[in-house]
Amino acid sequence: MTKLERLKAAIAGEAVDRVPVALWRHFPGDDQRAEDLAAATLWFQSQYDWDFIKVSPASSFCLVDWGVVDEWVGGDEGTRKYTRRVILEPEDWLRLPTLDPTTGRLGEQLRCLEKIRTGVPQGVPWIQTIFSPLAQARNLAGVDRLLEHLRLRPDLVHAGLETISRTTVRFIEACLPLGIAGIYYAMQLASTSQLTEAEYGQLGEPYDRRVLAAAHECWFTMLHLHGPDVMFDLAARYPVQAMNWHDRETVPSLKEGKERFAGAVCGGLARWDDLLRADPGRVRERVAEAIAQTGGRRLILASGCVAPVTAPLSNLRALREAVDVAAETP
Repeated sequence: MTKLERLKAAIAGEAVDRVPVALWRHFPGDDQRAEDLAAATLWFQSQYDWDFIKVSPASSFCLVDWGVVDEWVGGDEGTRKYTRRVILEPEDWLRLPTLDPTTGRLGEQLRCLEKIRTGVPQGVPWIQTIFSPLAQARNLAGVDRLLEHLRLRPDLVHAGLETISRTTVRFIEACLPLGIAGIYYAMQLASTSQLTEAEYGQLGEPYDRRVLAAAHECWFTMLHLHGPDVMFDLAARYPVQAMNWHDRETVPSLKEGKERFAGAVCGGLARWDDLLRADPGRVRERVAEAIAQTGGRRLILASGCVAPVTAPLSNLRALREAVDVAAETP
């Protein structure tokens, strides 16, 4: 099978020649320039031949043009630390302008996608990371301030979410002609440890659906639920082809998720306990467990989130090689 055929079959629940597999990671420092992020992304693909590429800019790529400041201070995850927020008072939500996706840092990310389109091997699907409007709001204000504003002046937060959604839709529309197979839609507050499902239904879901509608013509949109206590059933109703969550760290399991979602479930490995701290033998065991849970159908093997930038390369190779071995095993 080609990568496209394999992924489409996995999404549809059809037989595959082997289970599709992919990992993605941050590239701190390189993620600040279009050419360097594209080169790092293509290098990572060349090393492991994943079934798709997830383009992973820093989470601030969609926020810098609103004035946030962040910096790389080190860490296993490869994420940057926010050092300046732009939402301090509830009225600040009204001051967010709608951004032009072809200029500034958003325009820089479009240039990164153009570089990837030029350099990606033929037949390798690739998807662009999109943070949900509520996740972007979280990073504009900080989680504590966002939750405070949501309860004190939800009307002003909604005004900000309208602006964020409009900007995000425009960015996706600018991405579509560049050849993306879909988007990786990252939701960071769809967790009952942060909000109730009723609150998320009012504050998050309408904007999620508006943004996802902009990618409706894509064939491979993956939704990522970040953190513990995720609102899986709410998200499982969204129009996406695959779901990724920390299945080794929170419920549901892959098996349970597959029973509650019609598309492909994506996961099987814990980023810290398996990819970072374990060894190749443990990685191969996790692969076998994930395939056993799902019968190898409607499964994309991956970690629950980004692979640590410090993960042993032998663990990454073990994951990629394990799917070939599993396919050859009677």
